[in-house]
Amino acid sequence: MSENDFPQSAGWSAWPAPAKLNLMLEITGRRADGYHLLQTVFRLLDWGDTVHLRLRQDGAIHRLGTSVAGVAEADDLAVRAARLLQAASGIRQGVDIAIEKRIPAGGGFGGGSSDAATVLRALNRLWRLDLSVDALAQLGLRLGADVPVFVHGRNAWAEGVGERITPVELPDAAYLLAFPGVHVPTAELFQSKDLTRNAKPATIRHFLSGERVGNVFEPVLRKREAAVAAMLDTLSGIGKARLTGSGSGCFVEFATRDEAEAARTRLPAGLEVQIAAGAKHSPLLDALERTI
Repeated sequence: MSENDFPQSAGWSAWPAPAKLNLMLEITGRRADGYHLLQTVFRLLDWGDTVHLRLRQDGAIHRLGTSVAGVAEADDLAVRAARLLQAASGIRQGVDIAIEKRIPAGGGFGGGSSDAATVLRALNRLWRLDLSVDALAQLGLRLGADVPVFVHGRNAWAEGVGERITPVELPDAAYLLAFPGVHVPTAELFQSKDLTRNAKPATIRHFLSGERVGNVFEPVLRKREAAVAAMLDTLSGIGKARLTGSGSGCFVEFATRDEAEAARTRLPAGLEVQIAAGAKHSPLLDALERTI
């Protein structure tokens, strides 16, 4: 599947769905309903999936191809986002959805959430609904805790279950990303007896000073998944290796892309990695500006 398969002449439009990193992630407590209280920093990247959309007049919402192997159409977050927006707005139009997947599923890079957010914002434009960004973010929260940050499209400090978002300015950086190929259900990790759930609440200042940049899931995954431990150890040879989200994706931060490229040459032959730059804001916002 490539962009050439979805020409504008056939009614398709293309929309970026960027990946993200969690530059820190801690759990500060637990709500009465069992949901964990988080503190995290979302960094959007200039690399990710591409969502292709083609409007339909019959009200049907269909997925073309398989965006994630083994995920049924009804469970696909992008499809669910379109159906949720359709139901919430009462619109009678439908859409065909096709996704060029680059973000590995289950890696903590936010692929499914970003795809869903892109569908919400792009269809809001294409269906001429004129819903506010806040309204779309509220819909996105019903799909997943990470969706609102992608809807807003800004690097952010997030708290609560991820829904309390404060935009934050982050310095330029490039990242070397690696995926060990391990898929561990997030729900299982949240139930782990080894998970620390009582971190002292931090502030954005603590993160920006470098005082708090850890990921609460890293020791859990190191103990549970040998492939994750091995990847983190390998990446430690070129810099400070870190985990994103609840894993299993790993990354190392560099000041520039050239430094990241140079570091890649020091990794073992055959290790598949991706280099991406941190974005000032989501490339989706630029695409939306171009279609006003």
